Amino acid sequence: MGVNTNTVEDFSSHETSLRITTESVMPGMEIHPVCLPPKKTTLQKLTQRLAEIFFPDDPLYRFKNQTWCKKLLLGLQFLFPIFQWGPEYSLKLLRSDIISGLTIASLAIPQGISYAKLANLPPIVGLYSSFVPPLIYSILGSSRHLGVGPVSIASLVMGSMLSETVSPTDEPILYLKLAFTATFFAGLFQASLGFLRLGFIIDFLSKATLVGFMAGAAVIVSLQQLKGLLGIVHFTSKMQFIPVMSSVFNQRDEWSWQTIVMGFSFLVFLLTTRHISMKRPKLFWVSAAAPLTSVILSTVLVFCLKSKTHKISVIGHLAKGLNPPSANMLYFSGPDLALAIKTGIVTGILSLTEGIAVGRTFAALKNYQVDGNKEMMAIGLMNMVGSCSSCYVTSGSFSRSAVNYNAGAQTAVSNVIMATAVLVTLLFLMPLFYYTPNVILGAIIITAVIGLIDYQAAHRLWKVDKLDFLACVCSFFGVLFISVPLGLGIAVGISVFKILLHVTRPNTLIMGNIGGTQIFHSLSRYKEASRVPSFLILAIESPMYFANSNYLQERILRWIREEEEWIKANNKSTLKCIVLDMTAVTAIDTSGIVLVRELRKMLDKRSLQLVLANPVGSVMEKLHQSKMLDSLGLNGIYLTVGEAVADISALWKSQP
Repeated sequence: MGVNTNTVEDFSSHETSLRITTESVMPGMEIHPVCLPPKKTTLQKLTQRLAEIFFPDDPLYRFKNQTWCKKLLLGLQFLFPIFQWGPEYSLKLLRSDIISGLTIASLAIPQGISYAKLANLPPIVGLYSSFVPPLIYSILGSSRHLGVGPVSIASLVMGSMLSETVSPTDEPILYLKLAFTATFFAGLFQASLGFLRLGFIIDFLSKATLVGFMAGAAVIVSLQQLKGLLGIVHFTSKMQFIPVMSSVFNQRDEWSWQTIVMGFSFLVFLLTTRHISMKRPKLFWVSAAAPLTSVILSTVLVFCLKSKTHKISVIGHLAKGLNPPSANMLYFSGPDLALAIKTGIVTGILSLTEGIAVGRTFAALKNYQVDGNKEMMAIGLMNMVGSCSSCYVTSGSFSRSAVNYNAGAQTAVSNVIMATAVLVTLLFLMPLFYYTPNVILGAIIITAVIGLIDYQAAHRLWKVDKLDFLACVCSFFGVLFISVPLGLGIAVGISVFKILLHVTRPNTLIMGNIGGTQIFHSLSRYKEASRVPSFLILAIESPMYFANSNYLQERILRWIREEEEWIKANNKSTLKCIVLDMTAVTAIDTSGIVLVRELRKMLDKRSLQLVLANPVGSVMEKLHQSKMLDSLGLNGIYLTVGEAVADISALWKSQP
């Protein structure tokens, strides 16, 4: 038998803190030392931890070993992505961007008017929001395909949150001030997240949460458009399912057959073009051009038949001209300031989530990277500037970005072309929208938001993760029957509860040995794995924190009790040793250390040995600093489960 040494070594000081000499179960088998991590000061640890939290991408790596001139150029490219692709821009790229820019402009103009209506804002504000923000984004944004402008979800949330306190019809000036102020705070919040590199905050809006929230919002938005599609004049301002449907049927005497015929005819037309473009992506321009085509056809129809279509409400007069300044309308004091801030933060989070998700989706298709923190700053700054130029919350729209991508956009210049087309519209074409019927705007909104109902994603959630599906369903029904903000809050609450559940009730499992190997895996997962006589091997698959230490203690003791009952029932070897596989224990705090200490004491009283296997560096360091390694004693810690079983088995055999 070969004699091997199992040691816990401190490589930073080159001193051995614990030395164990045992006889191996196999001749010549080596028991590897378990090493402590190199020593670091508290400041070094804090610096490294903060760097991992806030700078996982190491944004300064490109500046290393560069001249000052090169660093200046790299700095400009880092702050303004336009300097990256600008020097290589060509006429060929410009041609592609002009085509895509004009294509998305045909979609942006009717969408801008429609989404402003959804936010209870004047239609002209929607067009203003499709002019200034895209110009700002084209300079600061890192996505080549993001189509910037108003988005349906943020418009809906802003409209519902502000109108709960301030009536857009009774107090239009105050409502407009609050909308611009909410936009300013949305931008400030977004830019702050990017500057402080706190983007992980928006990760609390999980995919499951967003699927349910967007589906619920899409249903509510679509039902709200029944006011325009049916020609109802007196309609509820509430955003819940029951009040909306009650208002629809209680106002049957206001239904207008002319409005119904026109509305549903164009709705069928828009849905048909959308279906064609989905089935044949090369025909993307069919659905892209459909909204503007509907606006033109319906406007001409109402103008030609205005004597017979007086029951069909129209947009009316829209002022020509550039965005008027609105910095003087920002509302920084007064009783409604808290409402503006709350609305800004909620709409800011939603629009930021959508914008970054859309940007990354199309970046992945073209194999380039979108910097999340730079996107936050770009979207935030464009909203702050927009709030001072009569714009409300904007972001990257999925429908607009999809059209932009399919139209062959190469750079952010497509946003400049779109903004130019909107500028021409603002300066010269506004009178043409006088006879545009409001019912068309409702049909355009329904067509745009219906794509947010992703039933296939909900089905996948049900198959993969029932708790995620529960978050999705609660989000959906919360939006539908309670309110949009509360529905979102419920969904986020369920997502946080899921995180807490995983932290406070971590997974533990019993492991066995796969015959003829030194591999140990779950007994319930691998049929070929078998128990090791006299050993109970448990794996803990989470950090050991104050939040789960009591649970882990109770669960481990229950595993031991169940193992002893199994041994008694099957007449197997007496249980002697508990091995905790700590491979997945990425961190431990003082409560976790107390757990290990108390567990060892309880097992000592029952003549059971406690052994730790493969603790990670940070765990080893805390065990060492707390003197826990000394209290574990000889044969208390090993590099692998296999070495622990082999070495302890050999020790038992060597004893009389």
